[in-house]
Amino acid sequence: MNVQIEQGWKEVLAQEFNKPYFLQIVHFLKTEKNNGKVIYPPGSLIFNAFHMSPFAQTKLVILGQDPYHGPGQAHGLCFSVPDGIRPPPSLMNIFKELFTDIGMAIPQTGNLTPWARQGVLLLNAYLTVEANSPASHSQAGWGEFTNTVIQKLSDLKEDLVFLLWGRFAQEKQPLIDETKHLVLKAAHPSPFSADKGFFGCRHFSKSNEWLMKKGMDPIDWKL
Repeated sequence: MNVQIEQGWKEVLAQEFNKPYFLQIVHFLKTEKNNGKVIYPPGSLIFNAFHMSPFAQTKLVILGQDPYHGPGQAHGLCFSVPDGIRPPPSLMNIFKELFTDIGMAIPQTGNLTPWARQGVLLLNAYLTVEANSPASHSQAGWGEFTNTVIQKLSDLKEDLVFLLWGRFAQEKQPLIDETKHLVLKAAHPSPFSADKGFFGCRHFSKSNEWLMKKGMDPIDWKL
């Protein structure tokens, strides 16, 4: 199956696209659309995280759960919203921690594309969602696909940083070889849990310390 995805990722994930579970995802999405369901993000942006952060350039991974389910919010990058869309509460808490950690002023935009272009893979575990129905595509097969993405990153690259926020993301920890990658864990930035360990985690400065120690350029977190 010819999936439109960045060439480096296409080569790394080539075997996945013809597996039964992936064909099931495609069939599921087509059926849902034919039944009049509204799905986010738009089809052209489902693999946006991979286009923005090619496999060869990826050096840090932030793992989310599923796309935002409100109109105009999801554009294929976890936690991110397009310019002109009000940043949701979890993203605002990320910005608050950035201010505390590195003194970054709260930005006027919630668009994290500049991070992605520096090699930050903003990966949701589930790449699609039905409008107004969070986690509605959690059983569609995306979990198997994104688990493979994490495993391939761990196996084929070195010195990556993985930011695992919240219990859901931390369940992916066994997929990561911690003898060669840095795993940083904290509570989820959601308003329900940010004060239970996300605030004060200093993951942004810690990530840059690791990258520089390994001879890589730090992430410019400013937007």
